[in-house]
Amino acid sequence: MEKIYSDSQIGDVVFRKRKGSRRISIRVHPVKGVSVTIPYMVPYMAAEAFFRLKRDWVLETMARQKEKYKDVAPADPQEVESLRRQAKKVLPVRLAELAGRYGFTYNRVAIKHNSSNWGSCSAKNNINLNLNIVRLPEVLQDYILLHELCHLRHRNHGREFHRLLEQLLADNIKEYVAEGDALAEEFLSRSSSSKSCNPLGRLMSGALSGYRML
Repeated sequence: MEKIYSDSQIGDVVFRKRKGSRRISIRVHPVKGVSVTIPYMVPYMAAEAFFRLKRDWVLETMARQKEKYKDVAPADPQEVESLRRQAKKVLPVRLAELAGRYGFTYNRVAIKHNSSNWGSCSAKNNINLNLNIVRLPEVLQDYILLHELCHLRHRNHGREFHRLLEQLLADNIKEYVAEGDALAEEFLSRSSSSKSCNPLGRLMSGALSGYRML
């Protein structure tokens, strides 16, 4: 179970309930952002209060990470703008196609440039998509778009969310396999021998970790 908490300086913070967790813990990642792990029986309100107490520490940690990676070459502005134009042209159209095919309705779609996530879906049914998505193979682009569309029905990453996403991925990948897409064929082949209840989702999520955002 997950909940998104928005902070004016930190951005989106993911509160994630985990069975087996014994205490509330906060993780600050330079790419994945800030997440809070919560024992299953602890209410979100208590976890948010704990986070607010540790907020200064989170900001200090983020500042240290920023200083550590300051020498990493920034993305070329012209390349970013080129990607933004391409993303605005391609992603909203494809999102609408997939939404129409699988019966989803959303409000607005916005193209963002950040290094913390590939996309997000707000409580108002607005979808944000990272311009870096257009640098991915098309079958992985669809994975991200379908992931965000599924959040229109399931706001967390629980069992029902993954069940729905897996169903849509299994149907959608047929289009790519029929066209001879080698990556899609590999995903389908590997998923057929997997014992996971959501093999395509796991395989595609794992594949995304190999791509660096600009």
